[in-house]
Amino acid sequence: MKRPLLIAAALALAACEEQRDFQFEVVQVGAPTNLPAYFDCLRESGATAISAHRGGPAPGFAENAIPTFENTLRAAPGTFLEVDIAQTADGVLVLMHDDRADRTTTGTGAIADLDMARLLTFQLEDDNGQRVDARVPTLAGALEWADGKTVLELDIKRGVRYEDVIGAVEAANAMSRVVFVTYSVDGAARLARLAPQAMIYTTISNARELDTLERRGVDLSRIVAWVGTDAPSASLVQALAARGVETRFGMFGEGRNYAEAARAHTQIVAVEDAEEAVRDLDAADGEEGYAALQCAN
Repeated sequence: MKRPLLIAAALALAACEEQRDFQFEVVQVGAPTNLPAYFDCLRESGATAISAHRGGPAPGFAENAIPTFENTLRAAPGTFLEVDIAQTADGVLVLMHDDRADRTTTGTGAIADLDMARLLTFQLEDDNGQRVDARVPTLAGALEWADGKTVLELDIKRGVRYEDVIGAVEAANAMSRVVFVTYSVDGAARLARLAPQAMIYTTISNARELDTLERRGVDLSRIVAWVGTDAPSASLVQALAARGVETRFGMFGEGRNYAEAARAHTQIVAVEDAEEAVRDLDAADGEEGYAALQCAN
């Protein structure tokens, strides 16, 4: 049986606090050092990796926040972290999903109209509106924190230039440990032209779009296809795999059985609850394997 991603090491840590006789392998996980090879390994071994949407917010942990990232990796080692990139009035790249600070912080105002000094006076809030002990992080700070720990998936929000984000990634020497999120073939081709070594997620609706990317000089080994948030088309997944292209899709909302991701033969699934996804994938596998973690080594 091909094994999906099993990243329940943190569950072992919690269990050991209560049951000293419970033995569970604890795996120290860092970021993959070669992303094209990592995704190839997932596809070839039948493994499924997990991406935490907005870094995995939970009660007491705000979205797009460093303490939240740490909490996610404790619960689900090996998880990629999807983050959102916005830009302040004075040009600082920060982690923020919304155009405005109102929903996720104690402050108010459009991010593009606030300078960084002002933004740092706001506290972050969790999804229930409770203040947390965290401030809006900069992209530079997040890249520094993530070094050796995980891969950041950079969802560049409207109004932010690819060039600015690429520059920040290059300044942090982080090109090998991030994935850029785009939403069209045109966006992927443009980003690949600006940063040929970048790993890119992009929306792909049919295999013909891969021909378009190739004609525009894009290296398909650096493309992972986003195939939506419903059950992905088996024929599309197979057609992409035949071209050596991996797939990613999202499973959001309550009551999801994340083992469906493994059965769909997708390589990475974006989720809101990484810990629950780990449990589902672990139960589906039925043994204490760490297939996707092994791909990272």
